[in-house]
Amino acid sequence: MTEEKDFYKTISQPTEEVLYKEKNSKFFGYAFPIKKEEQVKEILDQIKKVHYNARHWCYAFQLGTDPVYYRANDDGEPSNTAGAPIYGQIQSFDLTDILIVVVRYFGGVKLGVGGLITAYRAAAQMALEEADIIECTIDKKFKVRFDYKDMNNVMRVIKERNLQLVQQKLEMTCEIELSIRKSEYQQALDAFVPYYEVKVIEPSAEDY
Repeated sequence: MTEEKDFYKTISQPTEEVLYKEKNSKFFGYAFPIKKEEQVKEILDQIKKVHYNARHWCYAFQLGTDPVYYRANDDGEPSNTAGAPIYGQIQSFDLTDILIVVVRYFGGVKLGVGGLITAYRAAAQMALEEADIIECTIDKKFKVRFDYKDMNNVMRVIKERNLQLVQQKLEMTCEIELSIRKSEYQQALDAFVPYYEVKVIEPSAEDY
């Protein structure tokens, strides 16, 4: 049985513009870190302002880890000649939370299906080769609910297990939301077991 992966790779910041040329056509490549799909349109709008005379603005993006969510767009190029090879590079570099945009200026000579696939793949690869690729942990959240008399015990577990405090409500009773690396999640839950009056609430048990 293989151990479940609890990290993912993404890029730390947008890349500088790269340029790939083929038979007078120009392909400008960009890579951007993103956290939600709404950012895609915002970034495309910005690129279209810079490259307003271009013929095509093709892209692919992927979000998340389990499950992953992705889209690829040919933007008028023949089916699967632009978005798919761009997305292929995201997969090749094993990245997520990322958007790659390749802008094409038509040079007057048709490249054919094979030529387009090669060009869009190359521009995407060049953009990723310029990127600062980083590794991030996959974290899980849970809550603990308790009375003030258990505060010291709860805080001791938080410190010993190096749990990250997300938010807290200290009212008649206390409720703290915590985050921990996925591979250490169960051990973190187990650490509260000795304190039977501390209620642990997992994400599946309560809607955040």
